[in-house]
Amino acid sequence: MVKQGPRAGRPTTDVRLVVDEVVARLRDACDGVGAAAAGGAPGAFVLAQELDRRATRPSPVRRPLPHAGRERDVQAAFELTDLELDLLCTAATVDLDSRAATLVGYAHDDLTRRRPSIGLAAAVCGLAVDDPDLHLALGPASRLASSGLVVTEDTHLPFPLRALRCPDRVVRCLVGLDDAMPPVTSLLVEPPPLPGEDAERIAAAISTGIGFHYLHASPGTDPRGLAVAAAAAVPAGAFVVDLERLRPPPALGELADVLVAIVREARLRRSILVAGPVDVLLDAGASLETLAGSGWPTILHGLRSWDPMWTRQPPLLGTAPAHRGDTQAALWQRLLAEQAPPEDDLAALGAAYRLTGEQVALAATAALTEAVAEARSVEVEDLRRSARRRNTGSLERLARRVHPAATWDDLILPAATLEKLRELVARARHREVVYDEWGLAASGQRSDGLSALFAGPSGTGKTLAAEVVAGAIGFDLYVVDLSTVVDKFVGETEKNLERIFDEAERVNGVLVFDEADALFGKRSEVSDAHDRYANLETAYLLQRMEAFGGTAILTTNLRSNLDDAFARRLGAVVPFPSPDPGARLALWRRFLGGKLPVAEDVDLEFCAGQFDLTGANIRNVAVAAAFFAADAGPPVEMEHVIRALEREYEKLGRLRNNAEFGPYAHLLSDRPRS
Repeated sequence: MVKQGPRAGRPTTDVRLVVDEVVARLRDACDGVGAAAAGGAPGAFVLAQELDRRATRPSPVRRPLPHAGRERDVQAAFELTDLELDLLCTAATVDLDSRAATLVGYAHDDLTRRRPSIGLAAAVCGLAVDDPDLHLALGPASRLASSGLVVTEDTHLPFPLRALRCPDRVVRCLVGLDDAMPPVTSLLVEPPPLPGEDAERIAAAISTGIGFHYLHASPGTDPRGLAVAAAAAVPAGAFVVDLERLRPPPALGELADVLVAIVREARLRRSILVAGPVDVLLDAGASLETLAGSGWPTILHGLRSWDPMWTRQPPLLGTAPAHRGDTQAALWQRLLAEQAPPEDDLAALGAAYRLTGEQVALAATAALTEAVAEARSVEVEDLRRSARRRNTGSLERLARRVHPAATWDDLILPAATLEKLRELVARARHREVVYDEWGLAASGQRSDGLSALFAGPSGTGKTLAAEVVAGAIGFDLYVVDLSTVVDKFVGETEKNLERIFDEAERVNGVLVFDEADALFGKRSEVSDAHDRYANLETAYLLQRMEAFGGTAILTTNLRSNLDDAFARRLGAVVPFPSPDPGARLALWRRFLGGKLPVAEDVDLEFCAGQFDLTGANIRNVAVAAAFFAADAGPPVEMEHVIRALEREYEKLGRLRNNAEFGPYAHLLSDRPRS
């Protein structure tokens, strides 16, 4: 069982006993060196007779150093032998006593050398340099070296002449300080625990001696919270590092040193090591052996299924759970205490957002800070806004992020279309109940994600509706830019899409593919290589959409252009028809209303009944008419509206018919008429 080590506090003086003893033995090692130097500064060189004297010395006698307190804690944490502990303290003495550095220079007959060599450390400990125990204790595979407790320098020199250095973190531990040092400090996180049966199972395994665990995590799950809960149940502390903060990873040599420092810190603190995602290390080509093979209780996690080739020792495998709505609501309640909004609001928040314990803690802190700054209590909208801010910024490099501002009142659509949009929002809000509590979760390669198709002519409000849906769910909207996706080289489009889907699964957002038929087109018969690769691209998209665990909306002007296989994979198909006269009138009133000064004689009923335009076209006309009025002087007159209609017809490539403009045909420009 792992027990948590001593907490940081006032440095102890126990190490002084061993330091004084090492200094005394260094002084003995210097006897006669200065006197033997003839004709030069003391310690400059050694005469032949001095070499003969040293060669005839009796065999050294092993003399253990006196140890107590922190040295014994380090020995227990790393399972060191007494000899290994003696060598460690000998290497650290020059950092704890200025006299030792001077004596080391004299003992080496070289005043520039201020760190003990292996030969000098052997003399202090009462060993010969050819003693096998010395080579085992300081070899490259030794506990001292692999744990990062002692670093052997000048490896190009003969073994006895190589210098020994004790890292600063180990020296600080010996004097009673338990604070981590860079680069480990930048990786530390303190996630809230996620208790449950899974945590108890891991704790029981650790208590019985099974020290290596791997948790397969998917986006939205909380492996760190599970590991922290398991450590608390042992009971022990948890030393949690976020390897994602290593991106971009350093060179392999530096990365290896960081991993050694991570394991060393966990052992110094006598805490269970929790590290991940290991995908960062695997992508960098680094080995997991440093973390997995340390012999210390370790819980790793990653987004990939375990590969037996990663380490020599097989781990106990597990799956990381997500924060359910009730557990997330309870965490919000605990973090916010008396500032928490009503329980119903927290339950709805927990059901809508898939957040880890860390994200909940950060969001709660941000919401509290914002509320305190404005001298008010925390509202549920503060929590929604803070939760959205937990989204990763990586997706913004691949898609345009939109903070929803449109509401249901901004949609002028048929009642049937609005009903389907509200049903879509309900599906997003109640996925946890239906899939998890009621047992209708997908199996196999299918995910529990939500996808929908918005189909209709251009300008009928599909993208606006997607914004309203995202806002109703409480998510941000991410509109995929096709220029960042489509690539002329074979296979590159799929790679770009994979990056988008991977990042989208990490965020609480709605992914929108505008003009989706450009990507999700029908497969055709293969007549050449281009057809074959185009079909492969569509087949890939079919598979990836089915495995996507987030919320995706596809918009298209031509539903018939989409492959029929997408229909089965869509949670909803929402039609967006061209507006009828009643809807067009509402649109005209919407865009030519508000603060816009409009003359009383502007005939909106005529415009709505006479001109078959979509909402986007009507908005274009309203904006153009407003600019004409701003130039001529307000208000907007019917003349400005007719002129704007004429310009819109030109853009659409429609023929202009005087009869269509009825009593306002005289306001048309003096151009040839059909």
